[in-house]
Amino acid sequence: MKRPVIGTGDTMNKNNHSSSKGPSMYRVISMLLCLFCFLAVPKAEEPERARPTWWFGGAAGANLNWYSGTLQRLNPDLTSPAPFHKGFGAGLYLAPHVEYRHDSIWGGMLQAGYDDRRGTFDDVTCPCGEIATLKTTVSYFSIEPSLRVAPFAGRLYLYAGPRFAFNWAPNFGKSSTDDEKTFEYARENNPDVKAELNKMNGFVFSGQLGLGYDIPLAARDNKTQVDLSPFISYQPYWGQEPRSIETWAVSTLRLGAVLKFGTGKVLPASEAAVVDADVRFSVRAPKAITVKRRVRETFPLRNYVFFEEGSSEIPARYVALTKPQASAFKEEQLQEIQPISNTGRSLRQMTVYYNILNTLGDRMKRSPKTTIVLSGASASGPEQGKARAASVKKYLVDVFGIDSARIATEGRDKPRIPSEVAGGTQDLALLQAGNNRVDIETTSPEMMVQVGGDNRYMLKPVQIVADVEDPLDSHVLFNVEGAGEALSTWSLEITDDQGKVQNYGPYMGQHESISGNTILGDRTEGDYKVAMIGMKKDGKAVRMEAAPIHLIRRTEPMNEALRFSILFDFGQSKAKGAYETFLKDMVVPLVADSSVIIIHGYTDIIGDEAYNQKLSDERVQDTRGMLELLIPDWEKRGMAFETFGFGENPKNAPFDNNLPEERFYNRSVFIDIVPK
Repeated sequence: MKRPVIGTGDTMNKNNHSSSKGPSMYRVISMLLCLFCFLAVPKAEEPERARPTWWFGGAAGANLNWYSGTLQRLNPDLTSPAPFHKGFGAGLYLAPHVEYRHDSIWGGMLQAGYDDRRGTFDDVTCPCGEIATLKTTVSYFSIEPSLRVAPFAGRLYLYAGPRFAFNWAPNFGKSSTDDEKTFEYARENNPDVKAELNKMNGFVFSGQLGLGYDIPLAARDNKTQVDLSPFISYQPYWGQEPRSIETWAVSTLRLGAVLKFGTGKVLPASEAAVVDADVRFSVRAPKAITVKRRVRETFPLRNYVFFEEGSSEIPARYVALTKPQASAFKEEQLQEIQPISNTGRSLRQMTVYYNILNTLGDRMKRSPKTTIVLSGASASGPEQGKARAASVKKYLVDVFGIDSARIATEGRDKPRIPSEVAGGTQDLALLQAGNNRVDIETTSPEMMVQVGGDNRYMLKPVQIVADVEDPLDSHVLFNVEGAGEALSTWSLEITDDQGKVQNYGPYMGQHESISGNTILGDRTEGDYKVAMIGMKKDGKAVRMEAAPIHLIRRTEPMNEALRFSILFDFGQSKAKGAYETFLKDMVVPLVADSSVIIIHGYTDIIGDEAYNQKLSDERVQDTRGMLELLIPDWEKRGMAFETFGFGENPKNAPFDNNLPEERFYNRSVFIDIVPK
């Protein structure tokens, strides 16, 4: 046989190492995170349930192997004229599987079995122009112990650990100084060669990072539990050089599944978890669920215009009109804006607010005798504060033609009602941003409305009428009192009358809401059992069941609901005095007999989360107390109150928290009056 050209493989430049080590760490981590997010959506998570501690089974999968580095001297008899650098291949992975679950979060795994890292290098061109090809069949007996973590005490789990791999040699058991594997080499105009690689490392040490998802296959009351667990893992090239010479390295992405069995039975609720005296669980289900409801909202206007730090220019987010546009502008046009996001953050309401200068100009045109004071504030001093007030005045004079004599300006280092807290706070920058503003002050009844017995005023609210998709009165509301103190997380298990189970969570706050339309799905009516499964901070499970609920969807038009808002200053929780007049004169007269009054409160993100939860609860309860005192004076009957404090929970917050005006509007309580 004609011998291929012998080169100086042992003296090849080991720095000739491809920069591509298979899939980049960034891409692999991105893939794992994308899969993590897909599996971790609330409906995909299972609450803690009694499961076996030990599991046994088998894993099978495909190794997707990326080759990198340099491979040229194949054995003492054969050196390729041109080095091979990159390649790819797919090999089989088979291993028995043992799993231990210490609790619903922590555990361990062990797999040990056949681990094929075969692949085909990219063709190379030899100095004489011939094309050379190379395939390898490297495989190992790999031992892979891993730490297993289910971060949400559910089906999704992460695992990571070392990999100990022993080269699976065809001459296993023979006396040899090298563990060898085969290769197939071909070069044009030369005989094909199938032989064994030399200088193979008998042992390699590396690591892995993976993600899996347990899918139960057996009924929950079976003694033998069966899970099928698809998984994906990444084993980087670090430590995975098959040979002691040159720089050939292998990185692997493994896709597969584990079929595992555990012995045990699902315990009765009384044994699987305990009812804790520190936690109280309740559910509010609507009498009827509507897909859409018309809401007439009385939207309050904060009489503040916020400025950027160090700037005296009106920010671009405020709607600026030309003179011709201003001459045609009417406040009533704002009612025509349709909702964009109606169950979460409302761009519609913020659009109304961002027209505050145009609303102010329109009102001053309609009431030519009114006067206002623009009080500007800046931490840089009264001079810049007055410059900010002058910018607002200039817009009203130049665009709306308001007589400058009707607008007075002043400068201050802090507004009359500053956002500050004694003793400091970790969010001073956010607080200071709320003080960079111009306050609009007037006692004119055409411009303002009195909201308190202390002659406190706010700009008259704007009336908005809109069709709201999936309104709050169509949500099922869940309340877990004591969750913040007693529980680390809690989840919901909702079972319909056909045995279908829906799972939601995990949650950490005290209140959560789920759309009744989501629970019903394509059904129009159904009975549901609801259980809350919480994880106590000491690792024990808490299970509580509420009374069954009945859900029914109404497709016919529903009665129009009313919405009012109370705005609170930073840290304020009392509605009495500040809003007693507003509630008495504007809200209570519109309450119809037998209405459901839903009061829900929110805070911004400044300060401690637990404090904000308490603050929103206090605001809600204080508002409810005021209404309960005022409603009998109007001889209203059959009222039903529902109250919910959502704190700073971003999932429920009516507005974002990026800008000071959004944070100010989040310091609010909404009063929804839903007629019978």
